[in-house]
Amino acid sequence: MTTQLTHPVAVEITDGLVTVTLARADASNALDVATKTALAAAIDRVGTDPDVRAVLLAADGRHFCVGQDLGEHVEGLRADPSTAMSTVGEHYNPLISALAAVAVPVVVAIHGACVGAGLGLALAGDIRVAGESSTFSTAFTGIGLASDSGLSHTLVGAVGASRAAGLMLLGDRFGAADAFEWGLVHRVVPDDTVDETARTLAERLAHGPTAAYEQVKALLGATTPGLPDALERERTAQELLGASADHTTAVEAFLTKDRPTFVGH
Repeated sequence: MTTQLTHPVAVEITDGLVTVTLARADASNALDVATKTALAAAIDRVGTDPDVRAVLLAADGRHFCVGQDLGEHVEGLRADPSTAMSTVGEHYNPLISALAAVAVPVVVAIHGACVGAGLGLALAGDIRVAGESSTFSTAFTGIGLASDSGLSHTLVGAVGASRAAGLMLLGDRFGAADAFEWGLVHRVVPDDTVDETARTLAERLAHGPTAAYEQVKALLGATTPGLPDALERERTAQELLGASADHTTAVEAFLTKDRPTFVGH
């Protein structure tokens, strides 16, 4: 077993299985630049290692991932709203592209909140195991944004266009039972067995017919083209909306736990 830690992401390699763990529990695994950079580096290494036969994406602490670190984001907005959303093109798009391009199976262990870009991260994997009390939300429109992290593409593929439209426009929170019913997750288990169940599945895949799994992923990818185009459209939309008054007001309100007033621009 080899364990590497590039804070705030831990990487453990055991007999063909690579476990990549978000290790920023004190911030609910919010995605700041350091986390996105370390995670992308870990996924890039996984994608080029011929000895890797499966990947487990997990998270420390109470929550899987609450999405973008809004504390860091608001600092960028205050400094220069015109460049605050550059992280979509610089970090999210390469990260999601790399994760989606991993040839071997990717299992995701979800507990607690899985929100915004955290949901996009989970949907870039192949098999999702969720705890019974886990919760999900697209969340973006609540702060005056559209979507990033590939959600405009992967969410439609997971739950269908009509339901995806409702989830993205309204941003309502939903639970694990709905996520399972809608096809967003593969299995729902008791909270205290999420990591064990996901690891068991990942280990099974790591000892299975890797070449066959790679072809299955390639065939499934061929039936749902368009992720690169979706990522680019998301980048354009988020950069436009990131400079809006609605977004700035909503982020400030979120941090002070106030209710934002949207003016429509």
